Amino acid sequence: MKYAKSLWLALFGLALWVAPVSAATREYTLTVAKEPVNITGKAVEKITVNGGIPAPILRFKEGDEAVIHVKNTLKEDTSIHWHGLLLPGFMDGVPGTNGFNGIPAGETFTYRFPLRQTGTYWYHAHSGGQEQDGLYGSIIVDPKGADPIKSDRDYIVLLSDFTMEHSDQIMANLKKSSEYYANKQRTVGDFFRDVKAEGFSKAWANARNWGQMRMAQTDLADVTGYTFLVNGKTPDQNWTGVFKPGEKVRLRFINASAMSFFDVRIPGLKMNVVQSDGQNVEPVAVDEFRFAPAETYDVVVTPTEDKAYTIAAEPIDRNGFALATLAPREGIKGDVPAQRERALLTMADMGMDHDMGDMVMTPKDMISGWAKAGTPPGDKMLDYADLRYAGIQKDTREPSRNIDVRLGGNMERYIWTLNGKKFSDADPIRLKFGERVRMTFTNETMMAHPMHLHGMFVQLENGQPMEKLPNKHTVIVPPGKSYSVLITADEAGEWAFHCHLLYHMMSGMMNKVVVAKLDAADVPTPEESAPIKPQTGGMHHGNH
Repeated sequence: MKYAKSLWLALFGLALWVAPVSAATREYTLTVAKEPVNITGKAVEKITVNGGIPAPILRFKEGDEAVIHVKNTLKEDTSIHWHGLLLPGFMDGVPGTNGFNGIPAGETFTYRFPLRQTGTYWYHAHSGGQEQDGLYGSIIVDPKGADPIKSDRDYIVLLSDFTMEHSDQIMANLKKSSEYYANKQRTVGDFFRDVKAEGFSKAWANARNWGQMRMAQTDLADVTGYTFLVNGKTPDQNWTGVFKPGEKVRLRFINASAMSFFDVRIPGLKMNVVQSDGQNVEPVAVDEFRFAPAETYDVVVTPTEDKAYTIAAEPIDRNGFALATLAPREGIKGDVPAQRERALLTMADMGMDHDMGDMVMTPKDMISGWAKAGTPPGDKMLDYADLRYAGIQKDTREPSRNIDVRLGGNMERYIWTLNGKKFSDADPIRLKFGERVRMTFTNETMMAHPMHLHGMFVQLENGQPMEKLPNKHTVIVPPGKSYSVLITADEAGEWAFHCHLLYHMMSGMMNKVVVAKLDAADVPTPEESAPIKPQTGGMHHGNH
């Protein structure tokens, strides 16, 4: 009881902070409805916001006060989470946390919070599968002063995976069989090719053991058959960003899909990555990058020729493309690259809870199938290790303790867990306000999991110096691997913590991180919870 009381006192203390009198108020009204939409040539009932999919772009300036009225015309509760924004817990939009219980059918809820950061973010439902069904959109927060990222054009590239099915039906199908959406499974012909290449004994042993694990080497994605959209448009509808040759074009990539990892490239153009998850990084020149649901990357490109360039985002199961165009004028398209070969999972992708039995190991088996993007020799694929924070990190303390988080699952029952427990059975992770901890993810499954912590950025332990560790709100943990992040617990509240593959979260891969003052006298002052000042040179980071 004492703990709960002190938590709510802390939350109340944060809620007392309001934007300075001089701050502008930026107001939006979002009407959530269910109605027929026609994206692929056939109408289907989906969730819309202000009549469309995706939801409207919300654009703010650093220091603004956001006032967002959400009118729920559905016959069920809804909610909106402002992904990556630092805000009071009650405004985070997750039902069952911080005293927020969702927006009941027929009612209107007003979100109100200050914009304490800059960058590219997004918003989406946090109620059931409503995100998959259409409730997602973009958020841009521009700096108060000059933007350190210079460009002549500025475009949002919002990627999503659209399906004619309702999210409830997809969830039911996965519960019936985790292989419900499996396609392009290996065949008898593939087995005999393995026999020819590796010998019968090894091929037979490996096939038997994969079967015993009830996993297929082709299981890179749980759900297939999506139509991939760019800003709500199909490849045939060809979203186009116009440029003049020689201009610098900023592309704000947002992965708003429910289940799809994408490999993104623009053949013929180098991309300079300048921002990750809304946080400025030192520029990194790459030819392509992979990103997970909920991640964002801002890149700057400089097309010099008077021709069309194709923006190609390819899902890792190689089941189509999200396509768009950069062109000197509307109505033209660039060449579409050939679909790359889909990789197969290998023994290197096996989580720690898998018994490899009598599998025979070869050098090829020790190369992760997940990591095989098909990047051409000589081209550069972005790696987390390349990311360096563009400012100087505020907190460079060593962590006082380590929190282990094991990522697990049962494919037969389609249950996903953290430390062996579903959300409904788990105790929250408790942090003391102000402490610095290391969180180590160990992926015991054969699927990658993008782990997202609400309310705070984490710093990737990616080999960079402590003061240069990049901020992230969503972190990919590859199959069979471990990854660690640092957290400064400086935002009081109950913060959702989950895999951002929608159906993994819905199936239990979620918990809460509770950050609380242990003494009511420690309720933060307005100065403590106010925005931090920009770094030298105009760089700004979100309180971390």
